[in-house]
Amino acid sequence: MTLNSSLLQTEEPEYDAGDTPMHTQSAKLTFHIPHATALKDKRQVCRSLIDKTRRCFNASISEVDTQDMHQTLTIGIAVVSGDFAHARQSLDEIVRFMEEHTGAELVGVEVE
Repeated sequence: MTLNSSLLQTEEPEYDAGDTPMHTQSAKLTFHIPHATALKDKRQVCRSLIDKTRRCFNASISEVDTQDMHQTLTIGIAVVSGDFAHARQSLDEIVRFMEEHTGAELVGVEVE
């Protein structure tokens, strides 16, 4: 599949009066799991955290990096909304929720 280069815009597009804008917000969260002694321990923390978060929020969530490091968990989150402020607020709430509902320590957050 090839991407149309016109779809890859770097600026905020201009909208006509009838168009509905779409805003996306994403974040990459890095957690340290000190009690994980094997990948099985990490997977349990990962599955539990992702499942809890999905039950409370309508967002796309997945483990995105550091799959082979048993004490480091990297999770990607994406939120889509018609309102930029709502998308950002939702992402902030998800990050706070994930930080409060895991046995791991949140050590890094990258927001795009």
